[in-house]
Amino acid sequence: MGSLLEVIALHPADAEAAQEGGADRLELCASMEADGLCPSVSTVSAVRRVTDLPLRVMLRLSDSFTTNGAELNRLTAMAQSYLSAGADGFVFGFLTADSEVDAESTAALASTFGGTPWTFHRAVDAVLEQQRAWRALRSLPGLDCVLTAGSSLGVGHGLDDLLKLAKDDPQVAKVMMAGGSLQPEHVPWLYGAGVRRFHVGSSVRQDGSWTKAYVNARFVRAWRNLLDAQDEKAQNQQAQDQKAQDEKGPGA
Repeated sequence: MGSLLEVIALHPADAEAAQEGGADRLELCASMEADGLCPSVSTVSAVRRVTDLPLRVMLRLSDSFTTNGAELNRLTAMAQSYLSAGADGFVFGFLTADSEVDAESTAALASTFGGTPWTFHRAVDAVLEQQRAWRALRSLPGLDCVLTAGSSLGVGHGLDDLLKLAKDDPQVAKVMMAGGSLQPEHVPWLYGAGVRRFHVGSSVRQDGSWTKAYVNARFVRAWRNLLDAQDEKAQNQQAQDQKAQDEKGPGA
C-alpha cells in the first residue's frame, strides 16, 4: 500500500493549496486553538466546491473529549448536514471521565451514519492505558483510521510507543495515522514499522501559524515528495526480495 498524506484545512484556500501540493485527503475543522472543532456547514460546502479530495469533517463541539446525550444528538444532526454538503467521512472520538475510550458513545454516533468511514482523533493520546484503548477501538463500527502521536505532547515524545504498537500488531499499523507535531525525520522510522498514513497541519503553514498563514502548497509538496521517496524505496526493496526469491527457486 502506498502512503497517504492528510492535511488539515480550515477553509477553501487551504483545501486548494493542499490539493495543489499533492495531499490525498483533507481533515476539515475550525478553532485550532481548541485542537479542532466543528466547522460551519457553509465551509464544508465551500471546500467541496474547490476540491475533489476526500473530505473528513470534525465532529467535536467543545475542547473536552467527553460527551453526553444532548451533545450526541446535536452531532448526529450536524453529521447529516455535513454529508449533504459534501463530506466523505468524519473525525471524532470520545473518552470517559476515567480517560478510557468511551466505546458506547462513540459507537452510538458512528451508527447514525453507517457506511461512512471515519477517523478516531487524538483523544486516544489522552487515555491512561494504550493497549486497552486499542482493544476498544477494534470494536467500533466503520472505523478505518486512528490519528495518534503516541503522546499528548506530540510524535516527538510518543514515537517509541507508536513504533512498538505498529511493529507488534500489523492491524494497528494498518489503521494508524501518525500526526501531531509530526516531523520529517519521524517518517522513515514510522514507515519502517508499517505505518503508511501521515497527517500534517501547522507544518505546512508559514511559521506554523494557524491564524496568520494559509496552507502552503510548496510545503505540502515537500511532504508528498518525502512520502513518495519512502514508497519508491519500499517498492524497490520488494522487487529485490522477489528477485532473490525467484533465483532461489521453488521450495527454497
